[in-house]
Amino acid sequence: MPLVIIFGLVTILALFAIVRSLREKNFLAVLFAFGTVAVFGWFTVMTIIESGYPVAH
Repeated sequence: MPLVIIFGLVTILALFAIVRSLREKNFLAVLFAFGTVAVFGWFTVMTIIESGYPVAH
């Protein structure tokens, strides 16, 4: 289940992008970063709900 890990990392990086963009007052970047958090965050949550958390082998 590496897909949920990748989606989670993208979501976390987009959260950092929102904070950075707000500090720089770049509102177009805030819009795109928020969209990324919304889409990839939703995919992350739904993948965990549907397939479960990945187990370590």
